[in-house]
Amino acid sequence: MNKTGVIFDLDGVIVDTAKYHFLAWKHLADTLGFEFTEAHNELLKGVSRVRSLEILLDIGQISLSEARKQDILISKNEEYLSYITKMGADEILPGAENLLDTLDQLGIKYVLGSASKNASLILKQVGLFNRFTGIVDGNSVSKAKPDPEVFLIGAKLLQLAPKNCIVFEDAIAGVEAANKAHMISIGIGDKKTLHQADYNFNDLTEISTDFIKALMNHKKENV
Repeated sequence: MNKTGVIFDLDGVIVDTAKYHFLAWKHLADTLGFEFTEAHNELLKGVSRVRSLEILLDIGQISLSEARKQDILISKNEEYLSYITKMGADEILPGAENLLDTLDQLGIKYVLGSASKNASLILKQVGLFNRFTGIVDGNSVSKAKPDPEVFLIGAKLLQLAPKNCIVFEDAIAGVEAANKAHMISIGIGDKKTLHQADYNFNDLTEISTDFIKALMNHKKENV
């Protein structure tokens, strides 16, 4: 059995659904009477739906009852679903399928570790669901990133020690969670933002087979 496994975040790594979250949150902010920008949306990356709403309400300096918050979360998710149910394979981010092919060729298993409660649906929409050994999503965890729970469950699905797992993440909270789990963290996106990652790349097209092979011989030190 291969002693290395990979855990992928979904949004911003395999597919870009952040744009759909932005549209749904922006529509909500418009309804509540304040501006929600793309810069604001960056604050919601890798964050649970409930926490995202709290951040958004803080931006608008609005206080709502718990019942109203629950209604809003349902309507926001329904709008978001209307976007992702139209997704297709053309929305897989560049380099993702090639990397999965490389991992298959090397005999490295991989799972998904995402905060999204719609992760399985999205993977099915783009035709990648059956390629993953397992799915850990917002329905599987009680603690959101930066808590490492999602990745530790992923390691169990891979039947590997955390130090033998490699995490691909595009969010600060995700990189922090991977580091807390003592896994190798690879930041995908802006290096300044994700400077806490062990390695940084702009996107998955930059990941070479040689790099993956080198990681197979590297283990994260439990420090």
